[in-house]
Amino acid sequence: MGELFAQYNILAAFGMTILLTVFSAIGSLVIGTVVAVLRVSPVGLFQKVGAFYVNTLRNTPLTLIIIASNIVMAVNLGFNFTEDIARNNIIWAIIGLSVYHAAFVCEALRSGVNTVPVGQAEAARSVGLTFGQSLTEVLLPQAFRGAITPLGNTLIALTKNTTVATAIGVAEVSGLMKEMQEFRPDLIVPIFGIVAIGFVILTLPVGLLTTHLSRRLAVKR
Repeated sequence: MGELFAQYNILAAFGMTILLTVFSAIGSLVIGTVVAVLRVSPVGLFQKVGAFYVNTLRNTPLTLIIIASNIVMAVNLGFNFTEDIARNNIIWAIIGLSVYHAAFVCEALRSGVNTVPVGQAEAARSVGLTFGQSLTEVLLPQAFRGAITPLGNTLIALTKNTTVATAIGVAEVSGLMKEMQEFRPDLIVPIFGIVAIGFVILTLPVGLLTTHLSRRLAVKR
């Protein structure tokens, strides 16, 4: 196993996985929150737009989204953020992961909003709060607390789904694993072991933290 670490930069590959996870998590949280607001909006058109986004993205393969973001947007349409191809691929991978997982973040937050008693929204309107004020001051704070568990599950899924980024040449851990399997088939068991243990190390703390926070921050009824 030490021979693999000496021959391949495994830590850098996991570092790329972490980078993709962190930035995609931020992006998906921002986009997902906006879409969730659309879905709970009193305006019917906004609700339909939000529902269309969620239903479309959740039923589209992530691999297709990642490849399309690179081939269609970068190659065919020429939307490049930098002249460095490798860095440009990383940015498009983050965008693709963010757009895809935002649909799941949206549904997690919408489920959190549904846990807030209807009476609280009615009370907010009765004291003169607008929809935006009641959303930001009453509904969303409790929705985030109620959605900690599904949000944590989405983050874990996002961490594992970063492996799809290898489809557009991003040098993360699954791409390195394929290279190691090709050139060191004699060490295939240690290779699988390293990758498996690495993902356990990345995802297990998230699961434990999610469980702790969901109990600690649970909204008292």
